[in-house]
Amino acid sequence: MKPGATGLTRLIHATAYSMAGLRAAWINEAAFRQELMLTVLLSPVGLWLGNGAVERALLIGSLLLVVAVELMNSAVEAVVDRIGPEHHPLAGRAKDMGSAAVLFSLLNVALVWGLILWDRFT
Repeated sequence: MKPGATGLTRLIHATAYSMAGLRAAWINEAAFRQELMLTVLLSPVGLWLGNGAVERALLIGSLLLVVAVELMNSAVEAVVDRIGPEHHPLAGRAKDMGSAAVLFSLLNVALVWGLILWDRFT
């Protein structure tokens, strides 16, 4: 983006960069593809399952959070891999922490969906 871009021009550029990031993740990251497809498949279920706007937002938002965290994890991995292929403890730590963040976002999905399913069907 050019320095000084403002308003609509900045929004257009930011959208283009975001779409390029999504395209790169789709092409290069199997986990992103799987999580995005699960989000697409489960979102209508979340709309049906949730009683009211808050439950629907929690169900779908928890899925979107996984996708966002996976994008960040993939970005960390790409930067670490760009630096070099040799193993370095800090590089390994960064990748492991990104993976742990994805794990916690998935646990959040299990918790939110589990509690709402429990409440709905018991």
